[in-house]
This record gives sequence, C-alpha cells and structure tokens, in this order.
Amino acid sequence: MTVADLEAGPLSVRVSTKGGLVLGFWRDVGMGRTALLRQSASQDVDALGSSCYPLVPFGNRVKGNAFSFGGAEYRLRPNTDWDKHYLHGEGWQSDWSIVGQTPASVEMSFTHSGGNTPYVYKAHQRFALDEAGLTMTLMVENRGEHAMPFGIGWHPYFPMTPNTTLLASARKFWTEVEDWLPGKQTAIPENLDFSSPAPLPHQWVNNGFEDWSGEALITWPEWNTSLHLTADAIFKHAFVFVSDTTFDPTFKRDYFCFEPMTHLANGHNMSGLGDLTVLGSGQSMSGGIHMRASSI
Repeated sequence: MTVADLEAGPLSVRVSTKGGLVLGFWRDVGMGRTALLRQSASQDVDALGSSCYPLVPFGNRVKGNAFSFGGAEYRLRPNTDWDKHYLHGEGWQSDWSIVGQTPASVEMSFTHSGGNTPYVYKAHQRFALDEAGLTMTLMVENRGEHAMPFGIGWHPYFPMTPNTTLLASARKFWTEVEDWLPGKQTAIPENLDFSSPAPLPHQWVNNGFEDWSGEALITWPEWNTSLHLTADAIFKHAFVFVSDTTFDPTFKRDYFCFEPMTHLANGHNMSGLGDLTVLGSGQSMSGGIHMRASSI
C-alpha cells in the first residue's frame, strides 16, 4: 500500500493504492482546516471507511447476480460477506499501482482477470489538484475476448452537519425494494427533491436519481463553506445514500453519499442496459468529476 499526499494552495488531498481510495480532501483558509470529504480514521482503512472509492467495471448491484448479453448468460458471485450481491466491482477491493506522480497529481491503475465476475479489464484513475479544486478521472478498458456492458462512477462520503443542504437536479427517481435493489421509476418524492437546496432527510435513503444534471452543490452553513461538484456528460445518473442505525449501529448522521454514475443500478437487466456502455475487446470509456470549494 502506498499513500500519496497532494497540495495546491489551500487544498490538500490524500489518496491510497489500497482500493484506489481517497482518504481525505481538505481546505485550509481563515476558519481553519475544513474536511470537504469525510476524513478517514487512518491510512489503512478499507473502502467503507474511506472518503471516496471508485466504481468499476460498474456500480451497485445486478438483480439475482445474473444477466444475459450477446446471446450468453453471465453469473456474478458475491464479493462481501454481508451482501449476497456482487457489489460495486473490484476497484474498491483491489491493490492499485502508481504509474505517475507529481506534487499535485497521482495516476494509478490495476488489471482484473477472473474472480467474482466474467469481466476482464484494466482500470486507470487520475487525481489532479490545483488551487481551484480536485479533478478525478476514471478509465476502464475491456481486455476480455467479448463485448461487455461497462459503467464507471465514484462513491464519495460527504460530511453532514445539522444544516447541510444538497442541490442536485434530476428528472426521475428509483424506488428501493428488498436486498437494496432498485424497484421502479417514479416521480421524485418531495422530501428527496434536491432541485433546490434541501436538507438530507432523517431517514434511510438508498435511491438512484435518473437524468441527473451533472452538477451538485453541497453547503455547510456552520463552516461557511460550499462544494460545487461538476461531472462530465457521461455521468447521467447519481445515487444518494443516507444510512441509519439499523444498517449501521455506529451511524451518527455525520455523513451522506452522493455517487455520480454513468448508468442505472441493475442496468444489465433493463431495456437499453440502463445507460451501461458496450465496450468491445480493446475499447475503453472514461470520464471525470471536478470538486471546487468556496466560502459562502
């Protein structure tokens, strides 16, 4: 495991090759150091204790761990001991290798073949920091023999204070059913409508938002700070997660997740593949997000 620290003006970020993780992203201005992503407790945390982790070769779950594509039937195997589904791909559980580094940027990659999935691929991640913000880029290349549907994304954990608000416009909403799977597409419920700045509800939230605008604004009034997240057009969807003490007895309502994704959860079993991208052997896809902090 290698940990790298990047600095640019008032901003700093820490990344790790263990899981291709972000371990912290901070802004140090007149009010002191502010965590823009949830700070990891240590350098040796796993993805679930990190600030952010990558989703590759796709995010979320596939119903029944099975899908049909190109005339073939494919099966997935669980990759955690607490979820019966293959979850979020391998990136978050793999050892990445640094392939390039400067004082303000790090590039890392890993290659996957075999294991819990029929996917064979190479992933590449770049973190670039400047005084304006943090840019993260993720690429995946199909190194298998056959075309397969791919997707990418990230799973950031943002601090949540009592007065935190989220602005993130989307067109449609996906309900949740048993086993943390998407249910049906509906209108966005009023208490989960983030088309204007709104607080995170005091309840379990684990839902996909379809046709996300590609922009999100998180505001922490207590810290006089906001974070503007913008995403490349390929990131058409997003997931919002707020835990509870039934799922996590240690949850203190101190974080939430807003996850940019190129595709819908369970897209493998949807018409049009839920915006998954079909990559032939040797083909690749990539996209990036940018996070910029400012005072309010």
